[in-house]
Amino acid sequence: MINFTRKKNPMPELEPEVRRGSFAESQTGYTEEEAVCEAMRCLKCREHPCMTSGCPVHNRIPDFIDMICQGRFEDAYQILRTTTCLPAVCGRVCPQEEQCEGRCVRGIRGQSVAVGALERFVADWHREHVAAELKAREGNGKKVAVVGAGPAGLAAAGDLAELGYGVTVFEKSQVLGGVLTYGIPQFRLPKDIVEDEISQLKALGVSFETGRALGEDLSLDDLLGSMGFSAVFLGFGAGISRTMNIPGEDLKGCFQAQDFLNGINLKEGFSGFPEGRFPKYGTIAVVGGGNVAMDACRSAVRTGAGKVLIVYRRSEAEMPAHEGEIREARDEGVEFVFLHNPVRVVDDGSGKVAGLECLDTKLGEDDSRGHRKPVNIPGTEHVVPADCVIMAVGTGADDELLGKCGLETDSKGRIRVDPETMETSRPRVFAGGDAVTGPLTVISAMGAGRRAAAAIHRKLSA
Repeated sequence: MINFTRKKNPMPELEPEVRRGSFAESQTGYTEEEAVCEAMRCLKCREHPCMTSGCPVHNRIPDFIDMICQGRFEDAYQILRTTTCLPAVCGRVCPQEEQCEGRCVRGIRGQSVAVGALERFVADWHREHVAAELKAREGNGKKVAVVGAGPAGLAAAGDLAELGYGVTVFEKSQVLGGVLTYGIPQFRLPKDIVEDEISQLKALGVSFETGRALGEDLSLDDLLGSMGFSAVFLGFGAGISRTMNIPGEDLKGCFQAQDFLNGINLKEGFSGFPEGRFPKYGTIAVVGGGNVAMDACRSAVRTGAGKVLIVYRRSEAEMPAHEGEIREARDEGVEFVFLHNPVRVVDDGSGKVAGLECLDTKLGEDDSRGHRKPVNIPGTEHVVPADCVIMAVGTGADDELLGKCGLETDSKGRIRVDPETMETSRPRVFAGGDAVTGPLTVISAMGAGRRAAAAIHRKLSA
């Protein structure tokens, strides 16, 4: 039976005033009854665009939703596991409105089926009700090294382990998960969820070595030579923060968003602050309009700041952040300042931040990516008062690391790969994810990891 209700079952969430004072997960998830009701909104259409064109890893969306309709939640989970090793993560952080839900036929007249919420429900149900663990597959005698324990690396490792390869993941930091652990706040993705997903890979036989940096502790020659790996997958992402290159970015109280989120997510604290705690500021201004900016401003609210602002040089319609993240930030009290282009971080006279000097902007013609260019309006200089500024203007690849690897790169400094095989300029070295494409989404990186795993298997089986 199909539920013809045009609106989604809303995802239960904590009240905004509760969220402001806590890093607890904002959304609390469907009950069994809510999940079944939402699953029954699926029309079971023939073409399945949610799966074929909407999902980078081609999750079998109609199949797992059908199992939910029947109350067979564990079967739904097992279907998901055939295409993704991180369902609890993807159900929380994927931009479903741009991918699977954006292709849902129900969205033509009404709201799409809440695929992400259903994926999250299934993964959470399995974790809470099923104790059985995965078991390592019979080995095929070959070893593959994976560099980077983020989404791309974890996805590649999972698929290769399923194929019988001995997989070792080398991670330069002391924690696993990459951006899942240090970049996405606890209120969006609890760290125990990430740890549980990684434990499933360990059960499959994947080994992890932390504190092992490519270019410092080991090289591609080591991996393919004395260490005996048959192939290497590079999935270390784009983790170097970009700056605006404006005066004042070195002032005390001006942070890069990645450093700010790292300090909060990893609980490593902030150097120079008592007990490593982030200080309580009067006004924090976050520069940027993407998902990292949303994570930063919502985290800033939870530090107890008196006021948190988003300063963005375009209008709200051009913001790349997810609609739900913008709504939740606004509900939590974040104020949005549009059509403002920062040109200087203002010094209070003692080396500390006193505000952002901005120019008003107007929107001009589309750029090469189809985004309307912000055009500065001369003579509109003014200061937005703030005693803390967080720059969330993007990330890029580590040029120094790429130089040590000796791989060919493109005009934007990203690793160049064969689009069919995902092999780099060096034989038996493959790459995927943000270091190849630039910063995209978690699920895009996972899709790249899965495609690379398949390509490695073809290469080593030939």
